[in-house]
Amino acid sequence: MAMEFVRLVRACNAVKIPSGERMELPAGSELYLNQALGGSFTVQSRAHGGLFRIAGRDADALGQPLPEGGASEDASDDAAIEDRITAALKTCYDPEIPVNIIDLGLVYDTRISRDAGGYSIAVKMTLTAPGCGMGVAIAADAEDKLKGLDGVVDASVEIVWEPAWNPRMISDEGRRILGI
Repeated sequence: MAMEFVRLVRACNAVKIPSGERMELPAGSELYLNQALGGSFTVQSRAHGGLFRIAGRDADALGQPLPEGGASEDASDDAAIEDRITAALKTCYDPEIPVNIIDLGLVYDTRISRDAGGYSIAVKMTLTAPGCGMGVAIAADAEDKLKGLDGVVDASVEIVWEPAWNPRMISDEGRRILGI
């Protein structure tokens, strides 16, 4: 995607990259749209000092269409829940890397339990580097997307450091996207 100039039509929340600091960008802010992946946007603002991630729910502030809510198959289908979880996590991106967290090899473990109320999901994931300031934001994005799945009543995403991530964990698709 070529960088596209946009002006915020309304104020919206943003997360500074890579520190993870949350702030509000005011209406009228001049931005360059760098990346639109997984329903969120990475923008650059010279006036506010760097790169920011804007959630898909604020797409309209950028003059972009809101991400579709994606209807899923029967929420009571136990066989399909793993596929729906993987699909949801494949919409989560580190805003600095154009590869989703599944293909980057960041998701280590997924536990699914079900009771009469629905599914509970617990995910363990890592980051490409321990000092990544976006870790909390990436984990929160993954958790929000899991909680948005039909039939899911609870989801948690925990960041772990063992085993340490390394580039060999990147999938073939991730390598293709990165050109490695």
